[in-house]
Amino acid sequence: MLFENKTIVVTGSAKGIGKEIALQFGKEKANVVVSDLSKEDCIKTVKEILSFGGKAISVKCDVSDKIQVKALIGSAVKEFNSIDVLVNNAGIYPFASFQEMTEKQWDKVIDINLKGTFLCSREAAKQMIKQGKGGKIINISSVAGILGFCSLAHYCASKGGVNAFTRALALELAQFKINVNAVGPGPIKTPGIGNLDEKILKGIIDSVPWGRIGEPADIANAILFLASDKADFITGQVLEVDGGMTIK
Repeated sequence: MLFENKTIVVTGSAKGIGKEIALQFGKEKANVVVSDLSKEDCIKTVKEILSFGGKAISVKCDVSDKIQVKALIGSAVKEFNSIDVLVNNAGIYPFASFQEMTEKQWDKVIDINLKGTFLCSREAAKQMIKQGKGGKIINISSVAGILGFCSLAHYCASKGGVNAFTRALALELAQFKINVNAVGPGPIKTPGIGNLDEKILKGIIDSVPWGRIGEPADIANAILFLASDKADFITGQVLEVDGGMTIK
């Protein structure tokens, strides 16, 4: 139990990859703070964690709102007295062609994916520094932070920003023994993937040398490693978990 009695905050953890991350930390006996826009879905995830003996609370939060972010971190500290790991998972990827993309669409993606990562990291780091025992901040990036994709210019820009932010923050927080890393998922089996046209899905699979779509557990496993003491000497890195997609 590498995370027993450690407090883990996971944003965007009501569904998909974030939910799997929260569940895996719960199985490791961590104190899990489940956060998302939907209070009802957060509660469902919390109930799953509690069902196998884990400890968890739910906090509704829009990560692009600094007041809500401050309340999220405050709730975690109030309930569990500390924050040991922050996983910045919350993110959106609405498709929109560049020529038709509105400023509002651009701003929303940047606000949630990049600004949200900044706001949550800032508040969590303040608490970690105050505690004086280090900590881990793990940002969820994407292969889109390296590769370009049509109709996702705003998303690619946001994830490229997350990669650069990860490296810069790792330098600033190293003096406090706070590790900052990122995980870049390739295509992962989430509800959205299931709605894709069969030809499009085959094209995605063909782009992955490993020959399959990733599972949420593949990402969660990487997160748990980077959050553990076994990764204490790793910081400022972006770990691509993509079945080899970015090495082609």
